[in-house]
Amino acid sequence: MEPRTLVRFHPHAAGASSACSDPDPITGNRVELQLLTTLKCNLKCTYCSLGVGDVLGSQTHVEYDIDQLAAFVDLHLAGKEVYVTFYGGEPTLNLELVLQVMQRFPQFRFQLQTNGTLLDNLPDQALGRLSNILVSIDGGEHTTDGYRGRGIYRQVLNNLTKVRARIGGSVTARVTWGNPDTSFEELDELIAPGSPFDYLYWQFVADEMYFEDSVDKRKAVLVRLIERFFADPQKLYPVIPLMGIVRNKVLPTRARELYAGLTQCRVSTHLLNVMPNGQIFPCPDMMYAPEMQMGDVKANWLKKSPLQPAAEMPCEQCEAFSWCRRNCMKNLWLGYVRKDERYRANVVEPICELLKFIGREVDRHDPLAWFARASLPVRRQITDCEVYEYVEIMP
Repeated sequence: MEPRTLVRFHPHAAGASSACSDPDPITGNRVELQLLTTLKCNLKCTYCSLGVGDVLGSQTHVEYDIDQLAAFVDLHLAGKEVYVTFYGGEPTLNLELVLQVMQRFPQFRFQLQTNGTLLDNLPDQALGRLSNILVSIDGGEHTTDGYRGRGIYRQVLNNLTKVRARIGGSVTARVTWGNPDTSFEELDELIAPGSPFDYLYWQFVADEMYFEDSVDKRKAVLVRLIERFFADPQKLYPVIPLMGIVRNKVLPTRARELYAGLTQCRVSTHLLNVMPNGQIFPCPDMMYAPEMQMGDVKANWLKKSPLQPAAEMPCEQCEAFSWCRRNCMKNLWLGYVRKDERYRANVVEPICELLKFIGREVDRHDPLAWFARASLPVRRQITDCEVYEYVEIMP
């Protein structure tokens, strides 16, 4: 049975595209335009979500030109604050598009999500325009190389050392927390003094890696991360998921204002993932599903994201709802709307358990009292960190 919350779109000729456009497909005044410059990658990470549906490597060349992208922006994004994330595959394999977009849209903000192996190839003009670089790394050397290949950890850190002074904005360690044996020490080391990273962001892996005692192992690490976060209100421990959760608990209106009360990964409101062929999807992990398509650059149409809250999702009754705001809509859709019972039991529910655990641990440290004692620079980072706009906030 077709999920009742979704509408399949069967593309017609380009001339009919205007009839398919939603009059208000974007919620609010901000848009993250995530441009997949290529679906080719120079690494073969074992957990890559683009491997689902054989997306990775399926499109190596961009099929729209910069004028078509500009026409799409003029029609659908006019008057919006736009920030572009260059994504892939490995986006630096198509540096030509990166430079074209930066030149054509100088008023936009830019982020790069990269595996970091080719960062030293970027010209200064590109590095200087980047508000944030998300560098995919999985923890320490042993963990990272286990997922990405021998020598990758050192290569990435060496590249960052070479270019760090030429990067205009911040650098964030983007960790997929897949290995249950990932330690506090290897995560803490990523943001230790002398590290090239300004922030740590982790996301719990959306795969069946929550077996036996692996959830408890993660909880033990989370306890130490949270203790470290609250240890000194005068100095920020720059771990984005904890910063975001504390913000939502101290200032609960922020999540309702910035994301219309919906998921903070933005797939329901204002995240547009443009594939190399020009098709647009709300979630980069669901580009294999035709029913998820919400637009097309070449045909110049856009409709509201099909990833919206559904009655089958149990979030509103959850203790974490006020600050979590549904976390990952892809996980909820697969587990509760499509009713993939195995995925729900082995992926969605363990991650929800971990999120609720984080919330309880944060509450144990009295975040309101901690925030009251915090220095003004720490408060500003908690409430208004720019990196919140480029990551999902919730792990």
